[in-house]
Amino acid sequence: REQAVVPVERLAAVTRERFLRDVYPRRKPVVLKGMELGSCTTKWTIDYLSQAEGSKEVKIHVSTVPQMDFLSKNFVYRTLPFDVFVRRAAEVKHKEYFLSEDEKYYLRSVGEDVRKDIADIRKQFPTLAEDVQIPEYFEKEQFFSSVFRISSAGLQLWTHYDVMDNFLIQVTGKKRVVLYSPRDAPYLYLSGTKSEVLDVDNPDLEKYPLFVKAKRYQCVLEAGDVLFIPALWFHNVISEEFGVALNVFWKHLPAESYDKSDTYGNKDPTAASRAIQILDRALKTLEELPEEYRDFYARRMVLRIQEKAYRNDYG
Repeated sequence: REQAVVPVERLAAVTRERFLRDVYPRRKPVVLKGMELGSCTTKWTIDYLSQAEGSKEVKIHVSTVPQMDFLSKNFVYRTLPFDVFVRRAAEVKHKEYFLSEDEKYYLRSVGEDVRKDIADIRKQFPTLAEDVQIPEYFEKEQFFSSVFRISSAGLQLWTHYDVMDNFLIQVTGKKRVVLYSPRDAPYLYLSGTKSEVLDVDNPDLEKYPLFVKAKRYQCVLEAGDVLFIPALWFHNVISEEFGVALNVFWKHLPAESYDKSDTYGNKDPTAASRAIQILDRALKTLEELPEEYRDFYARRMVLRIQEKAYRNDYG
């Protein structure tokens, strides 16, 4: 058995007005082609990148295997001068390395103080920021972060969701993105915001039998493509080539809905966190009952949740 695969819709020359009127309200991923992104799409060669920001130090993920797993932490953090990192990430075999000659590299830019500052390309990579024209299809005060990313060829990022809407701007290189709808969460074996199913192409169906029920949306991003990923949509990204990308996250809920301490854009909204804590307390209370009663009232609780909180208008 295999998952149903749906190609992500691709649209060319979408204006801000059309995006907000026709695309955004549907809350589905879409690839936007031919957008005006500035000179970055032609300028950002390996040579240019390495000299533009020089030898400032960056913290990177280093992994000996292509599939990075945040849950088991099968990677290490290392620090390199930016120019050295760019050249290494572009190589397939390394003369100099930390763990193995075919290790993979991944940079996800962070703020100056990781606990307090958000990623903003204008602050962390000001020279490169001048080359980018971010599609501002949202209001200025909704802007949350702009995350600069560089990946080795073949690197695959774990399946996860973010709580904010996001444009994944593929500046150079090629990426394959697999997405799953928020309503398929029951089939993704979640641990927090992340799925335990690492290999979405060859899943272990003995361990994860329900995974086949999830509907798989898929697209390939070429240089210059922009993927709109609505909040709560799960995504798994593989860099088919060495590439540079920029994610722009923005808030579409009222500002006070978000956790103030969230610098990555992936902490659940405060109301959701509170609800989960209350549910955990309710389940703890059920433990006071014998098993057959516990089972019965747990099922009643599930029915109550479905009745009160599930949407029934999903297409």
